[in-house]
Amino acid sequence: MEAFILSDGRGTPGATVFSSPHSGAHYPEAFLQGSQLDPLTLRSSEDAFVDTLFASAPDYGAPLLAARFPRAYVDLNRARTELDPAIVDIPRHPGVNPRISAGLGVIPRVVSGGRVIRSGRMTREEADLRLAQVHTPYHDALNRLLQTARIRHGHAILIDCHSMPHEALRVQNLPGGRRRPEIVLGDRFGTSCAPWISDLAYDAFTAAGFAVARNAPFAGGYITETYGIPAQNMHALQIEIDRSLYMDEARIAPRSDFAAFRDRLTPVIAALAQAGAMGQALAAE
Repeated sequence: MEAFILSDGRGTPGATVFSSPHSGAHYPEAFLQGSQLDPLTLRSSEDAFVDTLFASAPDYGAPLLAARFPRAYVDLNRARTELDPAIVDIPRHPGVNPRISAGLGVIPRVVSGGRVIRSGRMTREEADLRLAQVHTPYHDALNRLLQTARIRHGHAILIDCHSMPHEALRVQNLPGGRRRPEIVLGDRFGTSCAPWISDLAYDAFTAAGFAVARNAPFAGGYITETYGIPAQNMHALQIEIDRSLYMDEARIAPRSDFAAFRDRLTPVIAALAQAGAMGQALAAE
């Protein structure tokens, strides 16, 4: 089975590429049998239905790359080297980064709420095979799409699509009665994309009626850090959407107004998909 689903942009291809690395929902049978968690609990780390929310991107000339396998199996927003010695049979060493210490390496030890996926450790060979089947092909495809866009247009823009638990925003109540954010834009504090790209996204989401924040509590992860290199005309912006807006988080099921919410995102997606043309105009000034 392919590691991803690629929906090519229709019409004239633009400079924007959409990626949904955490929406995969194919759980291999052997993985399910080896887990000590039930299937619903395993899905708690999944950015469920995000690929469906952004499914209109190809209508505006932007390809959409979506993961097929879930985050609990391989986390595509981590480097291949972020292996957890608590779950993979590799030597333990000091200075392990906080993500690995929390069980959130490239092969996660836990799902949402710190619930342990399996007991025991897998061999390094087993881990390498899982990464070769899932992580490598996804990032190879993403890199190809971005390089093609940059060659064609002189720059490339990656929109990295995610969702966040409503509880993640509990501490984000703002002073003065302002609404806590429903959308969080992450540009790694201005380092992963040109300011006009995050400004365009902010304005588009705001125009659609969303409360928007930047870089708190999510500033962007491995994908935005790796592919967001503005000095090389490679830009990456992470988008986090409050899951409670479109799904029942407990049941991991779309809300009854899911279609209406998806339609609400359409003008935002169109603006982001067509952002490359604005970038070309700015470069010509």
